[in-house]
Amino acid sequence: MFTISLSASWDLYFGPQGDVKSIDEAKEKFQRITATVPGDVYLDLLNAGLIEDPFYGRNYFDLRKFEFYQWWYTKEFNLPEEFLDKRLKLIFHGIDTIATIWLNGNLLGKTQDMFVEHEFDVTGLLKGKNTLIVKIDSPILWAKEKNYDAVNVSWEGRDEALWLRKAQHSFGWDIAPRIVSSGIWKDVELREFKDDEIEELYYATSRIEENSADLDIFFKFRTGLKYFEEFLLRFTFIDKYNYKQVFEFPVEFITGHLTVKLDNPYLWYPKGYGEPDLYRVKCELLYNGEVLDERVDAIGIRTVHLERTETAEDGIFRFIINGIPVRARGSNWVPLDALHSRDKERTIPVLELFDDLGCNIIRCWGGGVYESEEFFNFCDSHGIMVWQDFALACARYPQREEFQKVLEEETRKVIRRLRNHPSLILWAGDNECDYAYNLENLLPSDNILTRKVLPSVCKQLDPYRPYLPSSPYLSDIVVRSKGKLSPPEQHLWGPRDYYKSRFYTENNAEFISEIGYHGCPNLESLKRFIPEEYLSTWDNDYWRAHSVEHWRTRRRSYNRNELMANQIKELFGFIPEKIEDFILASQISQAEAKKFFIERARLSDNIWGIIWWNVMDCWPQISDAIVDYYFSKKLAYSYIKRVQEPFFIMISEPEGWYVKVVGINDTLSRKEGTFIISDADGGEKVIDGNYSIEPLSKKVLGMIRVSRGEQKLFIINWQLDGKSYKNHYLLGNPPFSLERYTDWMGKIL
Repeated sequence: MFTISLSASWDLYFGPQGDVKSIDEAKEKFQRITATVPGDVYLDLLNAGLIEDPFYGRNYFDLRKFEFYQWWYTKEFNLPEEFLDKRLKLIFHGIDTIATIWLNGNLLGKTQDMFVEHEFDVTGLLKGKNTLIVKIDSPILWAKEKNYDAVNVSWEGRDEALWLRKAQHSFGWDIAPRIVSSGIWKDVELREFKDDEIEELYYATSRIEENSADLDIFFKFRTGLKYFEEFLLRFTFIDKYNYKQVFEFPVEFITGHLTVKLDNPYLWYPKGYGEPDLYRVKCELLYNGEVLDERVDAIGIRTVHLERTETAEDGIFRFIINGIPVRARGSNWVPLDALHSRDKERTIPVLELFDDLGCNIIRCWGGGVYESEEFFNFCDSHGIMVWQDFALACARYPQREEFQKVLEEETRKVIRRLRNHPSLILWAGDNECDYAYNLENLLPSDNILTRKVLPSVCKQLDPYRPYLPSSPYLSDIVVRSKGKLSPPEQHLWGPRDYYKSRFYTENNAEFISEIGYHGCPNLESLKRFIPEEYLSTWDNDYWRAHSVEHWRTRRRSYNRNELMANQIKELFGFIPEKIEDFILASQISQAEAKKFFIERARLSDNIWGIIWWNVMDCWPQISDAIVDYYFSKKLAYSYIKRVQEPFFIMISEPEGWYVKVVGINDTLSRKEGTFIISDADGGEKVIDGNYSIEPLSKKVLGMIRVSRGEQKLFIINWQLDGKSYKNHYLLGNPPFSLERYTDWMGKIL
């Protein structure tokens, strides 16, 4: 099928939005630079030498004036004569955000959603030489014309974001700068389409039995024929051993449902529970024996069920994959880059970090964008479950019909694009929008977007996949209890004090989908975004700009850098003055905290998952991430990797003069081997032995007598399948000696 890329170099004219109505006026009145597509206007300005690096210092504050600019993209291209009579569509895979598009002087349409593709039938509009024009208006001036009601609110104080279907973090967040970008941020192409094409295929596993699996297949095709008695759909399923199962179905209408029974199927499992087996499925549309169209998909055979109660009290929240309850361990996925046209180059390297860390789940947070096919293909093939928030976060969004229609159209496109990925196990309505209602004594169930619009589309287009109204979801029972009851799935932020405080040890969450702790980036990374004269102390405007205080006239309710310093003080009793010591102490504090959170969750019988915050930063900042924007790892990376192994050994907290040595086996096979625990100070053996632990279980391997008044470090070593593994346990109450802990690190690492 014919395609032609219209990416690469474009001309870009820009200036303050006003009376410019045409490209000719733009050429006369505005400045011109060369633009790159996919790209972003700020990257083009940077390449042209017109702005400084927005990621350095406080430079992103200087971008404010450009939020009110208008941007005119134009590109000339030639089309070979043999393609002039073909049926062609013009596809923009992503435009940010408020755009009007012309081809050869013909108005094609307007867009107002950066999250989804936009297609235009351009048959008959193309010539040998063509001119394509895209005008992108100021999102702020567009939002200014919208209606705002008393119910609407943005937690970040950025109400201009509420109507805009644009990555919400771009208006400023506690993890992202305010960079209100514009641009053609994904590829542009011309693509041929035929009279007869397969338009939709939906594969869903409806039932798995001992030696077979039933698939429900929904199909829809397009045909120009006025009589269609002889159509046939042929499905060829090819497994990992290249074994084929072929099914043919005569069809008498353009849409319908088919049932396929696969014999002896290879199932898709998340990491640690089996292999993430995939099938390559070729669907052919035939008429009178002639293949008119074909499509190939990679699918997984698996069922998914979310077992949950309305409250945490005697409650549950867990995913059941192929009938097996899964212990989820993973991290939140935040935007890959504050400037999303650079996402593509970062996608696989960041996913490889998740995979290396042993994550079997990723939660795609609602303040970002919907990720690419490359993202989901990686998760499919590596057994990483994906929890997908819809792109709504920390706000009470417009409830008007106009906004409902825009969100519904977006949701339909997103679901159709992603629903065949076996890694995708959950649609969640939003991030913390229920909180935005509840904290001001409003009922979250009044939110028509997450209680009506989104679930309705999910049920229509993806009926086999669970839907959760919000993360966390607050039922009316929880809300009306006025704090007496809690949801089973929780975001555990709280005071962010000592990581073993009662807030962390006594909460009743059945599933933790956000929890974090600050860690300062390495010095070499800090030097890349903070001026040298401001490096030595964390209490200044440059550190605050990167922590992130993105407003001009207000401050965050708490100083995140001060919080990080106080977390150091909680553990070590003082705040180091030397920046090198400050960084080390902060990274130790973060590493021990996140290790403890994960171990506590995995030790618990009631907590079925922990999705901590977070692996990677979307720009250079001081944050909870364990890898900074430049891919420099913090200490927590190695600690977390150890405690996210499907099988590992840990030590519990003291109780009755003893700590327990516990082996945790979150796999489907028995684990056997040897272990030894030693005192880090002298190297003396404390306990050793053999272990044999049944699948999907935990076992106490021994007890060590301790006193809470002691401060010790225990080194845990074990052998499994010919490999050596390590963990450690920090005994005692703070303050600890930073010097002593630094010495211990030689034993830990």
